[in-house]
Amino acid sequence: MNYVIDTHVLLWWLSDSPRLNSQCRDILRFKPVWCSVVSLWEIAIKQHIGKISVPDTFFKDVKGQGFIWLEVQFNHIDALQRLPLHHKDPFDRMLVAQAHTEELALITADKNISRYNIPILRPD
Repeated sequence: MNYVIDTHVLLWWLSDSPRLNSQCRDILRFKPVWCSVVSLWEIAIKQHIGKISVPDTFFKDVKGQGFIWLEVQFNHIDALQRLPLHHKDPFDRMLVAQAHTEELALITADKNISRYNIPILRPD
C-alpha cells in the first residue's frame, strides 16, 4: 500500500507530535509517502490568516523530508467534481480526489473523510 498524508499529519510529523501512533511513524520513516502540494497551499493560507503558526523555515524544511510530491493534475480535478459532498473543506476534498485517482491510502484523523470510498489509515 502507498500513502498520501493529510495536512494535519504533515504538521504533526514535522513537530514530532505524540498524536502520531507507532504504525504511522514507521510508515513515515520507512515507506514512500506522498505529500500533496495542496497541503502546503493550505498551510500557507492558514498561516497568512493567523489560524496556524509555522516556523519561517517551514517550507524549506519540509522539502528535505523525503516525501514524494504530488502536484494537482487535471484528472484530480475531474475526480473532485464527481465526489459526493460529504466534506466541505476544499483542501480535504482535493486530497480525497488525489488519493482516489492515484490509488493511495490517505493518512488522516479526519472522521468525515471516512465517508468517502478510499482507504484510510488513522494516525492516532
